[in-house]
Amino acid sequence: MRKIEIYDTTLRDGAQSEDISFSVEDKLRITEKLDDLGVHYIEGGWPGSNPRDIEYFKKAVRLKLKNSRLVSFGSTHRPKKKANRDETLKALLDAKTGCITIFGKTWDFHVREALKVSLKENLDLIHDSVAFLKKHADQVFFDAEHFFDGFLHNPAYAVKCLHAAEEAGADRLVLCDTNGGTMTTALKDTVKKIIKDFHVPFGIHVHNDGDCAVANSIAAVEAGVLQIQGTINGLGERCGNANLVSIIPNLQLKSGIKCISPEQLMRLREVSRFVNEIANVRHFKRQPFTGDSAFAHKAGIHVNAIRKRPETYEHIRPGLVGNSQRVLVSDLAGRSNILRKAEEFGIRMSGDSAELQSIVTNLKELENQGFQFEGAEASFEMLMKKALGLHKRFFDLIGFRVIIEKRKEGEDPLSEATIMLKVSGHIEHTAATGRGPVNALDNALRKALEKFYPQLREVRLLDYKVRVLAAGKGTTARVRVLIESGDRENRWGTVGVSENIIEASYQALVDSIEYKLLKEEQPPQS
Repeated sequence: MRKIEIYDTTLRDGAQSEDISFSVEDKLRITEKLDDLGVHYIEGGWPGSNPRDIEYFKKAVRLKLKNSRLVSFGSTHRPKKKANRDETLKALLDAKTGCITIFGKTWDFHVREALKVSLKENLDLIHDSVAFLKKHADQVFFDAEHFFDGFLHNPAYAVKCLHAAEEAGADRLVLCDTNGGTMTTALKDTVKKIIKDFHVPFGIHVHNDGDCAVANSIAAVEAGVLQIQGTINGLGERCGNANLVSIIPNLQLKSGIKCISPEQLMRLREVSRFVNEIANVRHFKRQPFTGDSAFAHKAGIHVNAIRKRPETYEHIRPGLVGNSQRVLVSDLAGRSNILRKAEEFGIRMSGDSAELQSIVTNLKELENQGFQFEGAEASFEMLMKKALGLHKRFFDLIGFRVIIEKRKEGEDPLSEATIMLKVSGHIEHTAATGRGPVNALDNALRKALEKFYPQLREVRLLDYKVRVLAAGKGTTARVRVLIESGDRENRWGTVGVSENIIEASYQALVDSIEYKLLKEEQPPQS
């Protein structure tokens, strides 16, 4: 079976989407998910462009990735500098990824009008940058920016740019449809013409401005490229990048081209929803393969047919990509997903147990209220343990109060939280201040508990997100709070939902603390 490489650029190109901003912790969590999915390369960002990416690479290179290689991204060196003195190239090497991607101009129009150098000088920029990096890195990939537009207007020069990168030692030549406007037939014909004259494997990187990115990527593979670059859920500038969530199953299930293992493919929906949740964007119900509606059936004729033979109205078995069949009105989905999650959590559960049905029923009710557990795996694990009698209470809330006070214009408000808890028969009543009401509540909760559970001192609140669930209800709308916590070894997500943002935050904070205590179960210290 033919194999191709999957190169994910969600953390760099995807992060350039309008309304998307990943924190360092977001990027680290997504990196681990992509590694679990089995993608071959994870492009983490541009280390020379901002402090966030510099910090990310410092932490990411310490992750114990099983399947993926980290990639740092940047450009060719500046025109008036030597490669060995260029800050951009130095930052790429300082990221210590071992694999580096740089882009260079291949459209003569861009060379003259944007870069403002001669065509010969641009060839030198490409050659010298690749050659310098190749001396210090295991792999160097060259992204031929605007290649298809360049080939259309000046094919000879666009090809010269590729030869300059190949001669300098590039390990992959990646053809980029940067403006996203190339039609599929033209792109495939161009790729066929180009690759036969080179010895280096090719890749494809396309944008979706003409809504052809998935088709163009698949066509490029048919024409002979080895590597596909894209993002989870098609995130990216303007109309987005090629959507790996569609490309991977199409190639693997329809064309017989291996991308990842069958077991990893079954995690596709989970990863798709995880990235959306971390990005704080709504899940696209009609997304092919992984959307809620991808295998949903409503029409009576359809429902009657799929109950006899699912393939009558389903192009693949939904379980292959981690999704499930849904019959609207009487929903049949849920059990298999929960059993799979139970295996991940190390929980034994029978497929016909009453507890499983109880979890399914509870899950549907909670989702109807606005809960979502993608990105909040810790809350879901505890939901399951409560249903199975594996959960225990570490403390009981007697009450809390949060006060926000603003004393005069121009000064930040003051936040103070008071909380009373019962722990193993002891009443603990304490207060704490914070940078906001949620931080104050978090501080008070920890202050009350740390004397009983010292292990909580190493827990940190790493990220906090709020989403309004019902548009049009203004300040009375329900909100979902997603919290990420971590200690020296792990990170975990928890969720809370309420019309009151403080109550939703409290739910997520308590789940976070109880998850830590369950994982390291120790008796309270008096």
